[in-house]
Formats: sequence, C-alpha cells, structure tokens
Amino acid sequence: MVSLNDYLIASGLLFAIGFAGVLLRRNVIIIFMALELMLNAANLSLVGFSRYNVHDGLPDYNGQVLVFFIITVAAAEVTVGLAIIVALFRARQTTHVEDINTLKF
Repeated sequence: MVSLNDYLIASGLLFAIGFAGVLLRRNVIIIFMALELMLNAANLSLVGFSRYNVHDGLPDYNGQVLVFFIITVAAAEVTVGLAIIVALFRARQTTHVEDINTLKF
C-alpha cells in the first residue's frame, strides 16, 4: 500500500532534481525541462493529497481535477516556451544562457 508520505517523498525528490537542473545547467532547453519537472512534482503532491483526503468514505477528487487544468496550461506553456527558444536559437545560434545577455536583435 502506497502512503501519502511515499507520494510526498517522490514529489520532493522530483522537485529537488528539477531545482538542481535550473540552478546548475546552462542550456535553455534543459532549464525549461527542469521547470516542467518541478511543475509535475507539484502535480504529484496534489494527486497524493487528493487521494488521501477522504470524506464519507470517498476520496476527494478536487485536487485531481485541478491537475488536469494545470496540465492543460502546461501544454500551452510548452508551446509558447519552445517557440521562444526556437526564435532565440535562430537569432543567436545558441541555447546557452551565458551567450544570451540581451533580448535586442
């Protein structure tokens, strides 16, 4: 049986890996993937809390419904973010953070 602590530990590890990726990596695409990993860690905690919040013998599914909305917004964010990264690569020919010091062309 999986407990709430297991969900929270997995979520915390995913968030820590994502946070380390944001801080340590210099490639914009990897930073973007690490941010998405952090968002999915938050989604995992919402699902865990939703699963173990029981009312009248039934789990409360409000957190899981919220996760569907978050995933929808994340899909739109990925679309816009990747478009910005592709435009940045076309303009600068690089995806490294150190080489991008201004947004002017």
